[in-house]
Amino acid sequence: MGTEEAADGWRVDGRCTNCDVARQLAPGLVGEVAGRSAVLRQPRDDAEAARLHAAAHACPTRSVRPPGGRLDPARDPFPMPLDDGAATGTGTVLLCGHNSPHTAGANSYLLRRPDGTSMMIDTPRWSPALAARHEASGPVTDVLLTHRDHAAHGRRYADRFGARLWIHEGDLDAAPDADRVLRGTEPAEIGAGVLALPFPGHTRGSVVYLADERYCFSGDSFYWSRTTADIEVVDSVTWYSIRELAASLNRGADRLRFEWLLPGHGDRRRLSRADMTARLRNLAARTRELPPRPVDFTAVRW
Repeated sequence: MGTEEAADGWRVDGRCTNCDVARQLAPGLVGEVAGRSAVLRQPRDDAEAARLHAAAHACPTRSVRPPGGRLDPARDPFPMPLDDGAATGTGTVLLCGHNSPHTAGANSYLLRRPDGTSMMIDTPRWSPALAARHEASGPVTDVLLTHRDHAAHGRRYADRFGARLWIHEGDLDAAPDADRVLRGTEPAEIGAGVLALPFPGHTRGSVVYLADERYCFSGDSFYWSRTTADIEVVDSVTWYSIRELAASLNRGADRLRFEWLLPGHGDRRRLSRADMTARLRNLAARTRELPPRPVDFTAVRW
């Protein structure tokens, strides 16, 4: 069998929407075949099995199925530390997993702050049990929405946490009951060490959040592409204006100082600040040359 999706092994079922989440978490084990994800081979050890369990618990359509078909709650790794504390569970940034079909399967993150509180950037699928898990290590003070496509569960999480819900005025109709509304295009400090940079382009109200000059939560404004091994924009899924996105990149190239690129869709990547800045400048120049085009999800270069 070409993809080794044996009936008694790991498989991807027909509900897959080709969102790329499983491929991010289990590279080499899950790949793209004929426009959807497929299991390329079965795991050879427990470390590889753990990556597939992570993919299964993140998949927004629950399409990644283990042997026997039933997900094991004990193998759910989320929230999962991503950065330097990943080995000890003490990282500053945690991947929430449990991606929601109501946010197009977007990744979401928990940002821990030095005072013991956290901020949530976009949200996983709504569940009281998941909310309890995310607030277990301390109060969640803010839910930061990057743009309208990821707003579906923001109010419910904010209410559960007693947190402030943030969105930009350009996408306010997607969260009209937000507690804090960002305006204009100038950066705004929303917490100690945390900046919001309005970034119109993908949508009119897109925002990039920058923490500690180290972590960049880019929403759908830009991402790391495995295909090109570089930072890219999703020009084939730019709902508002590719020209506005180019202008945002031009403004942001020298303002965005970070090491970790953490997008809503597409791969994550850690590089030096200097490398990230150089790549953003190049991306701004490339994006200025892109013409407007119709929305085409199949053209995304993950």
